[in-house]
Amino acid sequence: MPGLFITFEGGDGSGKTTQIKLLTSWLEAKNKIVVVTREPGGTDLGNEVRHLVMHRKGFIAPRAEALLYAADRSHHVQTIVRPALDRGEIVVQDRYFDSSIAYQGAGRVLDTDEIRDLSAWATEDLVPHLTILLDVSAEVAKLRRSRPTTDFDRLEAEDENFHNRVRESYLALAKRDPGRWLVVDGEITVEKIHAQILAKVALLLE
Repeated sequence: MPGLFITFEGGDGSGKTTQIKLLTSWLEAKNKIVVVTREPGGTDLGNEVRHLVMHRKGFIAPRAEALLYAADRSHHVQTIVRPALDRGEIVVQDRYFDSSIAYQGAGRVLDTDEIRDLSAWATEDLVPHLTILLDVSAEVAKLRRSRPTTDFDRLEAEDENFHNRVRESYLALAKRDPGRWLVVDGEITVEKIHAQILAKVALLLE
């Protein structure tokens, strides 16, 4: 791929949105073409799937949930991510298949290898050049998630055990593939997090 694929991962309330905006501004100041996108969502079809998996108040079977995420991911990669990378652009994405491994695999207690294989098939084995994990404790994440909101979120509403499993899964994924992952303490200042991210991305741009 002539382009660069960077994904952000972390629990709800980890600060991904803020860091994505800061990184994008820095890249654009260097005259880079940046495509900012997210999962689930990023396309019209993806936004419909996003509403189902994140905001539907009724029960969704765990395997059905995993398949919905995979369907969104397949469409998203084919229509947004791969074309941008083929054009030599930089894709900065909020969540990718590692989210499914952590949330649907560890969180929903499904087989993580099966979830990984499902995403690999859906994306034709597209792997990011860099995955940035903003790691925060379950306690801090819970405080951040307690902000007022008018939109019900199925994942945010899960109990602390669920979110602990998600965090542990993320850390295990990063440990197994340190060449792809940058783990940053999400509880330090926004500026210090940004500096660590820039140092890593600058190396990739070289």
